[in-house]
Amino acid sequence: MVHRAATGYYVTRFRVVVAHRAGNDLGSLRVALDAGADLVEADVHAFRGRLEIRHLKSLGPRWLWDEGRFVRRRDTPLLELTELLTALDGDPRLLLDLKGIHPLLAGRLAAALREALPNGTVIVCTQHWWMLDAFRELPQVRLVLSAGSRHGLHRLRRRLRTLPAYGACVHRRLLTPALVTELRQGAEFVFTWPVDTEDALRHATHLAVDGVIGKNLPLLGAAD
Repeated sequence: MVHRAATGYYVTRFRVVVAHRAGNDLGSLRVALDAGADLVEADVHAFRGRLEIRHLKSLGPRWLWDEGRFVRRRDTPLLELTELLTALDGDPRLLLDLKGIHPLLAGRLAAALREALPNGTVIVCTQHWWMLDAFRELPQVRLVLSAGSRHGLHRLRRRLRTLPAYGACVHRRLLTPALVTELRQGAEFVFTWPVDTEDALRHATHLAVDGVIGKNLPLLGAAD
């Protein structure tokens, strides 16, 4: 896709465009799929035996919060994993981002995917890599290791030297073209986020990553 910016023209050629958080709501899910996103991201939390799809974080049993916003759980419609998978109806364009460190989250999700998608594929991503062990015996699950800090990136570089992964996902401010090249030696795909502006898109193009995660799908050329 050719973009025009104040400084001239530049070309983006990303292998994968991920619709950031679009899977957290059935309306935005459909918009992203219809727009041609290669993957739709959904955030997964474990709460009282349920697998909830939400970016909002738990604050005790009654409240949810994010970015200074507090809402009552009872007043907030929350999507569950089963509803999301039903809405997808076999569409494989799903990336599940494991949120929080609930000790049962990964195991519950692995069991649910084993039952719901015995022959399908799904991508699972997390910054808490120990959770990925729950999916090692599921060939339909592709694992992506995420890093959002310099310490996390240091650990990721060290790990990929000896334990290759399907994907690596790193915050854009931490990356350089040389680091992307290095990470690709141990990962088939290198993703970055957030990519929501012209400047961010230009930077991601310079980095030569494989996949970008953002909310502005027309900007990212999802339908190209």
